[in-house]
Amino acid sequence: MTTPRSPRAPSSGGFLLALLALSAAPLPASALTVCADPNNLPFSNRAQQGLENRLASLLARELRSELRYEWWAQRRGFARHTLGQSKCDIWPGVVSGIQSMLTTHPYYRSTYVFLSLPVKRLDGLTLDDPRLRTLVIGVQMIGDDAMNTPPAHALARRGLTQNVRGYMLYGDYHRPNPAASIVDAVERREVDVALVWGPLAGYFSTRAPQPLHLEPVIPESDQGWPMVFDISVGVRRDEPGLLEQINAALLAQRPAIQKLLQEFGVPQAAALTAQRGAPYSRLP
Repeated sequence: MTTPRSPRAPSSGGFLLALLALSAAPLPASALTVCADPNNLPFSNRAQQGLENRLASLLARELRSELRYEWWAQRRGFARHTLGQSKCDIWPGVVSGIQSMLTTHPYYRSTYVFLSLPVKRLDGLTLDDPRLRTLVIGVQMIGDDAMNTPPAHALARRGLTQNVRGYMLYGDYHRPNPAASIVDAVERREVDVALVWGPLAGYFSTRAPQPLHLEPVIPESDQGWPMVFDISVGVRRDEPGLLEQINAALLAQRPAIQKLLQEFGVPQAAALTAQRGAPYSRLP
């Protein structure tokens, strides 16, 4: 999918300039095929409105490649059925260092957040806050096994399962953006507070009919369960050359990527620490 095209033969007068240009930039690829979920805002959708869609456009432009998609619902087995079967070249938005693929240098670092209505006055929560024992808590769930989200494990370790309400990370796929159901639960007051992956909470909080309060989950690591993650672009294991090109493209597009993260309300972990305790509806 990423076989380089042969460059055009330059005219005799521009031969030296053409050689210099080719040595300074990657060869164009015929196409860059992206694995993406067609119904998973704020990350991706078929209308290409998501953060990862926009990032993919930046990368394809930088690589001078045609952008194509392999649409697949992001359920278990997503990587195996897409990258693993060479149906696509990259998967944006993966945890850095995941073993089933190559991963680029991180392009952002984010955190799980406590999400609540400002009227609840839940500033300064931590995982060990005694207030949690009296609250109804929403948490993102994957299943009943050891593959659950870090906040789910952290709450279970503290014996808080009785007042937890689970919202499936995959959700009801017949609905638009099914993972957003946990944010809806906060707005509808089904729960007092929810522990939500930051980019999801940040995006939908800026589009909510009423302000929502976000603060990073503390501590950042709980008995080996991290709450903060570096996020990269995943690349097929048999494409180390493409990995280098994507890394270079991420570096070249860094200012545009930062603007994109701000536009989507992504909480960036490095910026969150200094702002803890301040009420706000949108994180930097």
